[in-house]
Amino acid sequence: TYKYLNSGPGSVAGAFVHERHANNPEMPRLAGWWGHDDESRFKMEKGFIPMHGADGWQLSNMNILGTAAHLASAELFLEAKIKTLRNKSIRLTGFLNHVIYQIDGGEHIEVITPQEPDSRGAQLSLLVKKGGKRLFNLLREEGVIGDWREPDVIRLAPTPMYNTFMDVYRFGQILDKALLIL
Repeated sequence: TYKYLNSGPGSVAGAFVHERHANNPEMPRLAGWWGHDDESRFKMEKGFIPMHGADGWQLSNMNILGTAAHLASAELFLEAKIKTLRNKSIRLTGFLNHVIYQIDGGEHIEVITPQEPDSRGAQLSLLVKKGGKRLFNLLREEGVIGDWREPDVIRLAPTPMYNTFMDVYRFGQILDKALLIL
C-alpha cells in the first residue's frame, strides 16, 4: 500500500502467501502478535504457534488513523478502476520519457528504467551523468517531488491517480531551465 495505494510509510501492508506455505509452521516468518494462535496467545508461553492459513502471517494490529486514510484511498482506486489507472500510467510514464528525451536527448540524462511499458511501473530512474544531486535540488526547489538514489539517480513517478499530462509538460519546462543552470 505504501507505493501502489499511496498510503505512505508505516501504513497497512499486505503480502501474498501461497497456500502451500500458509500452514507450514517451519516456514521462516516474522512472528507477530496477531499471527499467534488465538487459543494460546494470552498464555504468554515461549514459542510462536502460527494461526491457520493467512492469519498466521499477521504481525500486529493496524494503526486506525493510517487505516482510515488507506480506506479512503482504496475507495478512490476502486472507483477509478485499476485497468483505467494502468492505461493512464503507461501513457503518462511514456510521455514523461518522451519529454525527457526531447529536452535532453541523452546528453545529461539516461533513462535506465526499461523502455517497454510492461517491464516498468509508473516510475522512471534517471541516471544523471554529471551534477545529479545539484539537478535534483534544482528540481525540488521548483516543486518537483522525486527521490534521490546515490550516487547519481533521480527517480520520478507520475502517479496516474492525480498527475496529469500537463504536470509532465510543466516538469519538462522546469527540467529544461534546470539543465541550463547546470
